[in-house]
Amino acid sequence: MIRINLLGGERQVKKRAIVLDLGKRLTLACSLLLVMTAVGVGYWYYSLTQRSTQVDADIASARQEQARLQSIIREVAAFNQQRAQLQQRVALIEQLRGGQSVPVQLLDAVSKSVPDMLWLTDLEQKGSGITIQGQSTTLISLSDFVGNLGNTSLLVKPIEIVDSKVETVGGTGPGSGVDLIKFTVKAQLAPSAKAASPAPTPGGTR
Repeated sequence: MIRINLLGGERQVKKRAIVLDLGKRLTLACSLLLVMTAVGVGYWYYSLTQRSTQVDADIASARQEQARLQSIIREVAAFNQQRAQLQQRVALIEQLRGGQSVPVQLLDAVSKSVPDMLWLTDLEQKGSGITIQGQSTTLISLSDFVGNLGNTSLLVKPIEIVDSKVETVGGTGPGSGVDLIKFTVKAQLAPSAKAASPAPTPGGTR
């Protein structure tokens, strides 16, 4: 009598099925791992690309800002240079003004005091005494001149008219000439004025 063991065959089939099932699962797991790795690498590459693009944009913006700031820096440097030059000029002018001698200051003050219709023929300084000679066509101009001299801080009030006389100039007949008032004015330098050498004669300043 022949006996066939069917249980052993079933067991072999089950073993084969289990092995195949494990292989499929392993293959599926490997596939999923590869897919996840590919997705991760792709996302990482995309992230790096985005960061690189942002960094390039930031670099371009920084370069533009650098160029703008360099232009501003050049303008500020040019402005500072011009300001320094102006300050040097102002300091030089102030130095020259401060170093002016009394004759220079006196000539400036007298020239500013001369009104219209009046001109000077002589200006002399002896010590602290000042003698001014000139001519005028009107007494009003002479009076204005003396008043203007009294306003300067270089001279001490009062300013005296020590001599004045009228002379007729030009014309051949009576009343055809022009009357000129020749005058001499004397004044004293203020005590605060520095001692200086005599001023030159203007010789008809106006």
